Amino acid sequence: MKRDELVQYLDDYLHMHDVEDYGPNGLQVEGKAEVQRVVGLVDCHQPSVDAAVAHNADMMIVHHGIFWGPARRLTGSYGRLVRTMMAANLNLYAAHLALDAHQELGNNAELARRLDLHVIDWWANI
Repeated sequence: MKRDELVQYLDDYLHMHDVEDYGPNGLQVEGKAEVQRVVGLVDCHQPSVDAAVAHNADMMIVHHGIFWGPARRLTGSYGRLVRTMMAANLNLYAAHLALDAHQELGNNAELARRLDLHVIDWWANI
């Protein structure tokens, strides 16, 4: 599958542009144009990136990406993390609050299903 098509699908399905967040969501690091192997993780940190590279992943989809708030310097462990992804041509896609609030996939939606609750209203209407 083409990376840009997958990113567009995820952006649309998760309503990425309808939810305000304190960090950028969506494609955070651009890698290979063709995506065949995807890994899903909670956090993007060095062990998860190393595992994705070891498993020949083309894209990581994570809940907690690497960019939060103001710009950071690409130095130290943070710089190594980004260099590892870039060297492996690994895409990084992050979905934070849009995933939390999603009415099918979100934490609250899943909890309501498991507890057999009837949802009367949503905090975020996406």
